Amino acid sequence: MANKGPAYGLSREVQSKIEKKYDNELESRLVDWIIAQCGAQVGRPAEGRLAFQLWLKDGTILCQLINSLHSPGSQPIKKIQSSTMAFKQMEQVSQFLKAAEEYGVSKTDLFQTVDLWEGKDMAAVQRTMMSLGSIAVTKGDGFYSGDPNWFMKKAQENRRDFSDEQLQEGKNVIGLQMGTNRGASQAGMTGYGRPRQIM
Repeated sequence: MANKGPAYGLSREVQSKIEKKYDNELESRLVDWIIAQCGAQVGRPAEGRLAFQLWLKDGTILCQLINSLHSPGSQPIKKIQSSTMAFKQMEQVSQFLKAAEEYGVSKTDLFQTVDLWEGKDMAAVQRTMMSLGSIAVTKGDGFYSGDPNWFMKKAQENRRDFSDEQLQEGKNVIGLQMGTNRGASQAGMTGYGRPRQIM
């Protein structure tokens, strides 16, 4: 924004903490993944938070990225166009965020459009990209490109179905939390108040 001056006091401290969360190593890994996923035609930005922001700012690369994770017939963003108008760029970023949420990225992992467009919280942008990459690796549907070790796999459901017979058998077992009637007993104990005879 043209009329935005420098931050002072608490605003400056908050912005400083947000900027410290940005990870330069993670940036290079995300750039490598985006290039592997979308192709070399997207180019490679210079290193640094500002260059990374400018590379993704118009939303075209983000839209290409989310489309590359789908089959050609089911791509969520139909029209990707490069534009210099701010509202068009922000609209494309919003389309990416909506498509990412539909793909499986949780709302808590999504960045706000202004976080990217104004560069307010590029660490949140990285968090969204990491979550998207993790979901793509976990799905294993063949649309992920790049090294699968770049992202952690998400935990998956391990559903177990028990028959009624097995459930009934489970009711007959006394859990160890309830105590047990085997093992140590009070046999051989002396009465209370009498000394133990040690020989």
